Amino acid sequence: MATVVWYSSENIHQLVWPEDEYGSYARRYLLPMLQERVHPYVANVQTELLVLTVDGIPLPITVNEAEYTNSYVCSPYTHYVSYAEEELAMLQRPRLEKALALLLRGIGWCLRRIHFNRVVQINNWLVSTNLYPQLTAEQVEAVQQAVQLRYPKHVVIWRSLNEVTTPIVQSTLKQLHCRLIPSRQIYLFDHETGVSSRTRWVVKRDRRLIDSGQYEVVEPDAIKEQDIPRIAELYRMLYIDKYSAYNPQFTEPFFRLALRERLLHIYGLRKDGRMDAVLGFFGRDAVMTTPLFGYDTTLPAETGLYRMLSILLIDLSEKRGQLLHESSGVGQFKRNRGAYGVLEVSAVYDRSGSLAIRSGWWLLEQLLYRIGVPLIQKLKL
Repeated sequence: MATVVWYSSENIHQLVWPEDEYGSYARRYLLPMLQERVHPYVANVQTELLVLTVDGIPLPITVNEAEYTNSYVCSPYTHYVSYAEEELAMLQRPRLEKALALLLRGIGWCLRRIHFNRVVQINNWLVSTNLYPQLTAEQVEAVQQAVQLRYPKHVVIWRSLNEVTTPIVQSTLKQLHCRLIPSRQIYLFDHETGVSSRTRWVVKRDRRLIDSGQYEVVEPDAIKEQDIPRIAELYRMLYIDKYSAYNPQFTEPFFRLALRERLLHIYGLRKDGRMDAVLGFFGRDAVMTTPLFGYDTTLPAETGLYRMLSILLIDLSEKRGQLLHESSGVGQFKRNRGAYGVLEVSAVYDRSGSLAIRSGWWLLEQLLYRIGVPLIQKLKL
């Protein structure tokens, strides 16, 4: 059986971090949040952060009791009720939206009464997409059992699973009697699968925006401390103001940490000395994803900032030879540029919970597979 060790802010100094790329990244990312707590870095997250190692591989663990106004990265209630209700407007079907809103409110009332947010989440990096280190089935089982033993009254959750990038983790947890609860439709871009002539034409058209020279591409080494406030502003404009306040509200200290410790590869688009768009990605083995994405939403859509960021990201993934995990949203835009949709799930172990808790997760599972997933796939969201 694999060896599991727990660490908190009190004994984290005893952890010998692995001397590989992943271990170094985990140390630089997690130590500041353990020492100073999460809230200064992600304004809408209150959680207890721990580190668990399995055979020396560190994994961040978050523990919650309620915190119903947390970002969805630490609150399943926010993800499945609060955020979901906001996104109903995407259906553009008023009667259906009204009916589903009433259903969600009723479900939400019930879920709060049964302590739905009493959860422990494994490998939770507090971003929309958690990339996983390479774990064996034996290691996954050891982690699951260790968390169940330490938190017998909590539901155990592994987010950001899908059949393409995390097949071993997902299949192992299914065998361990976890529910695979649909989370969202994500989009993956793989240069090796080939793209249609239509896709190549769209990508070539977008690339002309970059090649036109109207914006300078600012590479990571040219991003400076004085850019941090603008980076935070651009992220907030898109992900918080335009989309939802339930997205993780990264603060200037977070972006400062990301820049200083190279937690994200940050690229910008600058014109006349002003940065108008930014992206930041990180990679793990053969996959990369982008928790930082933002642009000046006050500028005309014809400026093409989103299109320029997207083609820049596609080119970077090709250069790095990595599968591009494009997260969720603007599905048709991503499909037009060669991405394909995959169902993302969360593995949820609720068997140690009360009958009410198990019933709540069962009901959610049924509704998502019977109503949520068919709607997402039909409307290509």
